[in-house]
Amino acid sequence: MDPTQLIPHALPIPVEWGWFYFFQVLTFILHILVMNIMLGASVIALVHHLRGKTETEPLTKSISTKLPFTIAFAVNFGVAPLLFMQVLYGQFLYTSSVLMAVYWLSVVGLVIVAYASAYIYDFRYVPLGSLRTIFIAVTTLCLLVTAFIFTNNMTFMLSPAGWSAYFDNPWGTLLNLSDPTVLPRYLHFVASSIAVAGLALAIFYSIKVKNDPAAQRWVRHGMNWYAYTTMAQMALGLWFLSALPEPVKHLLLGGSLPHTLIFAFSASLGIFSISNALSYNVGTSTVLSLTTVILMILLRDMVRDAYLAPYFQVNDRVVTGEYLPLVLFILTLAAGLCVVAWMLRTAATDSEVRS
Repeated sequence: MDPTQLIPHALPIPVEWGWFYFFQVLTFILHILVMNIMLGASVIALVHHLRGKTETEPLTKSISTKLPFTIAFAVNFGVAPLLFMQVLYGQFLYTSSVLMAVYWLSVVGLVIVAYASAYIYDFRYVPLGSLRTIFIAVTTLCLLVTAFIFTNNMTFMLSPAGWSAYFDNPWGTLLNLSDPTVLPRYLHFVASSIAVAGLALAIFYSIKVKNDPAAQRWVRHGMNWYAYTTMAQMALGLWFLSALPEPVKHLLLGGSLPHTLIFAFSASLGIFSISNALSYNVGTSTVLSLTTVILMILLRDMVRDAYLAPYFQVNDRVVTGEYLPLVLFILTLAAGLCVVAWMLRTAATDSEVRS
């Protein structure tokens, strides 16, 4: 079957596509940073509980007080980029979401369970005793499964040729498991989450060093997590690269100057950040890591467009010229960011008091 026959028609958009792309990237940067901290911190806490070393309890206790907040912010920050993605690529994303609807809808329940378990892990940390491992494991497992479902959807939307499987399985239980990029992409994301969470821990404790000299230990600990999981992430990135379709891989390896430059520059920054992390240079590692994240987000979007190029060009969208909704969104976004900043300051003060 011709895959183009399965793709719905793109609807008109109110303003030029570049506006939606700009806000999609901006909001996704905020989302991915918090989401990485959320998932990575839960993995780090679980690892320490499984190791059973009591001397790491100050670290896991600190993670427990912050985990519910990071889940809440990750979920809320994730709404906007997903909506912008639906505006720009709705005919692809809605279709893949329907094909795997059972799993896609289960994300709501998984996040609720993760959130509830994280709250119990936080507020009952001391009375739980050894049961802490169970609750942080439930949170971590739910978040890992959610990430796997998202990975499937974000890759399935790029493969209209695989949508014909619906005629053999119309029950909304399709997954994109035949795609060789799914597993390396997922593992690459998990490794990056652990790395960013380790860096976030180092940043947090580096701020506390002035008042608590013992915090220096956790600065080094966080930087070690960042350095070694970034090494693993880069190895997984090579696996991911090798699994890409040849036309897309060709763009990254010299076939397109913008694609190749961004890919090479982001990989170089990642290597430099590892060397800085092993020297426990928190500030430079943070700048290098943040720059790498932004470049990889841009590269991710370029790869998506390369996948969809045979079927669709985002700059061909019909524009109706209705600017009022955009103005209202910008005003609402500015007000929302002010509220979020106040909430973060309040949450940080509350965490300090509880610690």
